[in-house]
Amino acid sequence: MYSYVTLAQRIPADHPARAIRVLVDRALQRMDAQLERLYSTTGRPSIAPERLLRATLLMVLFSIRSERQLMEQMNYNLLFRWFVGLEMDDPVWDVTVFTKNRERLIAGAVSQQLLSAVLDEARQHDLLSEEHFTVDGTLIQAWAAARSFKEKSDPPAPGSGSGHNGEVLLRDKVESTTDPEHGFTRRPRRTRRFPAIRGTP
Repeated sequence: MYSYVTLAQRIPADHPARAIRVLVDRALQRMDAQLERLYSTTGRPSIAPERLLRATLLMVLFSIRSERQLMEQMNYNLLFRWFVGLEMDDPVWDVTVFTKNRERLIAGAVSQQLLSAVLDEARQHDLLSEEHFTVDGTLIQAWAAARSFKEKSDPPAPGSGSGHNGEVLLRDKVESTTDPEHGFTRRPRRTRRFPAIRGTP
């Protein structure tokens, strides 16, 4: 069985991911020297840093909550395979190997360098704006899992909480062990709370 349609041809020409990948690829070209130093001449072959960064970007763009979920979708999602640089028959990485390699990149500040390079590309193409806007952080769902929240060892005493008139709220009593900056919130007309970014509009 042969397919005469390439993986790239299966991605719609007007899909936003195409424009994003062009910017990312240009930014990665600027980082060739830094990325080259990440490769070792010995040991087992690692995942290419360029593919790790593209995969991490997919997690942000499509709100994928875990590396395991990303690997699952990469196995059947042709758009994800194309964006990262995997061919149709390329095996998907082991989730543990992917996590360890990605943590090494983040520790090496490569992800911050990529963001700076993308901003430079966007600035050159006049895609940035100085217009100010505000975002209600409590409406942005956090990546912290609900099960990561544990009771604080030193909750405030009654009357000294962060609520009205010192009321002790849920955020005063529990804290995420993976990301303390996140808390629980509840949207209007909903009773179920969910992890969200702390802050006010």
